[in-house]
Amino acid sequence: MHIPSLIERKRDGGQLSAEEIGALITAFTSGDMPEYQMSALAMAIFFRGMDAGETSALTSAMLHSGSVLQWPAGAPLRVDKHSTGGIGDKTSLVLAPLLACDGLWVPMISGRGLGITGGTLDKLESIPGFRTRLDEDEIHDVIREVGCVMVGQTSGICPADKKLYALRDVTGTVPSIPLITASIMSKKLAEGLDRLVLDVKYGSGAFMKTREQADALAKSMVGVGCLLGVRASVRLSAMDEPTGEAAGNALEVAECVRCLKGGGPADLEEIVLDLCVSVSVSDRDTLRGWLHDGTAWQRFQRMVAAQGGDIDALERITEIHDAPCMGELRATTSGIVRRMDAGVIGHVILELGGGRAKADDEIDFAVGCDDIVKTGTEVGFGDPLMRVHARTDEALDAAISRLQDAVTID
Repeated sequence: MHIPSLIERKRDGGQLSAEEIGALITAFTSGDMPEYQMSALAMAIFFRGMDAGETSALTSAMLHSGSVLQWPAGAPLRVDKHSTGGIGDKTSLVLAPLLACDGLWVPMISGRGLGITGGTLDKLESIPGFRTRLDEDEIHDVIREVGCVMVGQTSGICPADKKLYALRDVTGTVPSIPLITASIMSKKLAEGLDRLVLDVKYGSGAFMKTREQADALAKSMVGVGCLLGVRASVRLSAMDEPTGEAAGNALEVAECVRCLKGGGPADLEEIVLDLCVSVSVSDRDTLRGWLHDGTAWQRFQRMVAAQGGDIDALERITEIHDAPCMGELRATTSGIVRRMDAGVIGHVILELGGGRAKADDEIDFAVGCDDIVKTGTEVGFGDPLMRVHARTDEALDAAISRLQDAVTID
């Protein structure tokens, strides 16, 4: 294999065979292909793209660069969901235990937040004692015991993706649909799934800003799933306002507890049910019943306990992570809330310390916003629009000032 010739072919708009793509990923993962060559190839893919066959081959090569979870014969259907990220997007914490109530196995491998979109692992790690780092034997033990597990990527799963993403992050090649598809789908397919639902976000608080971009990514991921033998479905979700009424790690866990006990925000519950029915055995009414009768809440507590978490902390999570400074953003006029900009809110939470600009940044679990008013709500002058949780008075004042730009009332 002459690597420069393959880079040149892709640079000039040509195609790479599945065998060539597999050989490139193997060489890169082992260290035989230098990072500068992979950087050049990633940039060529960024500009020239890949067809469905190439994208599927890249996904398969990354998937098989490490271990794939294996399940015993006769095991329940394995299902999962992936979201492309958003503000207040805590649906995974409700969805996984709810699907486990349906007799399904949910081996959910999740990620951390980077930029304005929060990560599932960060929310879970706000629960005292909760372990997101489990080895594969422990993953199997929790699945057998509870039916769902929520963990980070193990060292043995998709090492090519870890290495390639780190390179993409510093070479300006993250926003490439073939590379995004391969990154997401390789990790999800490494779970040994039968069914996958994809929640692809678009709007001010999402990675994809337009519905057209989101649709292109969705079609790419569904196509790869089909070619690699997994039934994949998609929900396109607008992310112009936050999901639910809270954004920030511990605040979102508290909201999930409410939802799991049947008292969560209506939009959060409906999104969870939309995603669940795409991969579940039972119908929507049955799933909703498990949210309202305590069944899903009990399953969530079992999962938290199985992963070392303190279940007694769940209903007092905002007392454990209590930001010392709180204040309200209030309406400066009367009317209907027409805009509650998720992107602005996400940036404010990032500045408060609730997100990370770099992968090694520390997260402040306590900060964020809650009691966020939904668009379409009628408000009067001086009515609260959201509550802000901050570490210092200066940070609180700056956040409230910035948040004025997030709201339109007329």
